[in-house]
Amino acid sequence: MTILLAPMEGLLDFVLRDILTRVGGIDCCVSEFIRITDQLLPERVFTRVVPELHTGGRTLAGVPVRAQLLGADPVCVAENAALLAGLGPAGIDLNFGCPAKVVNRHGGGAALLDEPDTIAAIVSAVRRAVPAHIPVSAKMRLGYSDDSRALECALAIAGGGADELVVHARTKVQAYRPPADWERIADIRAVLHIPVVANGDIWTGADARRCRELSGCDRLMLGRGAVADPGLALTIKADLANAPAGITWPVLLPFLSDFWQVVCTRLDARSRAGRLKQWLNFLRRRFPEAETAYQQLKTVNDPVLIEAWLAGVLREHHRNPPVLAGAISA
Repeated sequence: MTILLAPMEGLLDFVLRDILTRVGGIDCCVSEFIRITDQLLPERVFTRVVPELHTGGRTLAGVPVRAQLLGADPVCVAENAALLAGLGPAGIDLNFGCPAKVVNRHGGGAALLDEPDTIAAIVSAVRRAVPAHIPVSAKMRLGYSDDSRALECALAIAGGGADELVVHARTKVQAYRPPADWERIADIRAVLHIPVVANGDIWTGADARRCRELSGCDRLMLGRGAVADPGLALTIKADLANAPAGITWPVLLPFLSDFWQVVCTRLDARSRAGRLKQWLNFLRRRFPEAETAYQQLKTVNDPVLIEAWLAGVLREHHRNPPVLAGAISA
């Protein structure tokens, strides 16, 4: 089982990649997209989105990070991919799935799912521009308004020379509405010679089992599920060995503190409190204690008060340390 961490613009950035890979279970990450238009970007743009380029293309926990590019011009995307390759990413990923209107309006992301020939040209140009030792992968949805061209797009990606394909099992029009059509991923796997990664609606270990059964994939990509349950990757891998595992709120607290420290070190002061509350908002789906924390902090923006709150919960954590030995039920 290989587990990848998905990119999510405005949520799953280098800060959460750092923390979630510290928790464990994640084998590879993909960055948020870097938008390519009609120019060669300066190096600082790539390193701003993917600061892991300064640390060998890996998070501080040692997990490799692929940098994702989004664009519609094969020549321009390839030129930027060549520059990016020189910065040492663990791989280069191509975005054919973003459902954002502003992106699709300019012919990028999921809009390209109606243009398989353009997809093939982009993948092929990037593969030629990037050294052979650097993997080139891609992510797609099942289609724009329907899935009638899903196989055509997948074959275009594989035929262009991609080393791996992630399939988000929804169309652009479906956005993030459940359910994800995992069975359709099995149809794609059946016609490709490259590894296929299943993505979409994996919130629990049971979801992962069901996704594997219906898609046939032994590679999964987690997005919102891993944000809501940072131990989800560990749970999935333990489930394969019939050994229940996961993470409890007391175990998570030090990671929450680490997250705040990274936020305070790396992000603009105006966005710090909002980032903590954003994560707590996801965590309360999985942890009742996160609901309490969210309610306590939802109107707090003063970093000093947030620091005091964290210090208080950590003191309580140290007075009553979690039991780490043995299985922890998810």
